[in-house]
Amino acid sequence: MNAQVRPGYSRMDPERHLAELAAAERLRGAGAGLMTAAQVDDFTWACDGGASAVVTTGIGVPIWAAGPETAPAHAYVPGTINILVVVPAAVSDAGLVNLLATATEAKVQALLDAGYDCSGTPSDAVCVAVRRTGAGEKPEPFGGPRSLRGARVARAVHAAVRAGAERDRARRARGPAPEHARPTQDCRRSVVLPVDQLP
Repeated sequence: MNAQVRPGYSRMDPERHLAELAAAERLRGAGAGLMTAAQVDDFTWACDGGASAVVTTGIGVPIWAAGPETAPAHAYVPGTINILVVVPAAVSDAGLVNLLATATEAKVQALLDAGYDCSGTPSDAVCVAVRRTGAGEKPEPFGGPRSLRGARVARAVHAAVRAGAERDRARRARGPAPEHARPTQDCRRSVVLPVDQLP
């Protein structure tokens, strides 16, 4: 679940809040939740060889990960880059760590290619979903950018983040987006990816 929250969101119990949001949507079972003040109904997505990336991009506060300890004070500007990657294969724990790193590397490459001088925003998140290992199946051990799955993830994430970064720049040039007081019917999407594009 990728939930849009108000600018200046300050709750310190994200697990509880995400559980409340999931219950309100009648979602059951284990899952992953991401939050952002960026517009989640304006997502980008890309697929490559079965790997899919769905991205919401808000670059209100571009930063370098290894920047100075204290950032200059500025007005709050909504923004987060949330990346959900789906890989239609079983992957080992070590491979999952590699896939997370690969997706993050592809995000940074896409931002640079889109003309941003940053590695992301202070609150970016990446979630990688893979298939469970079947009986007698050996999970794929690798997820780096030159592995089969990692290369596909990298290309999908790069395409989706670059498109999102360019879209975010154009959106911000038009001025601030209207803020929703509460969720409205037009803020919901029943289908994120077309069914024929799912892996």
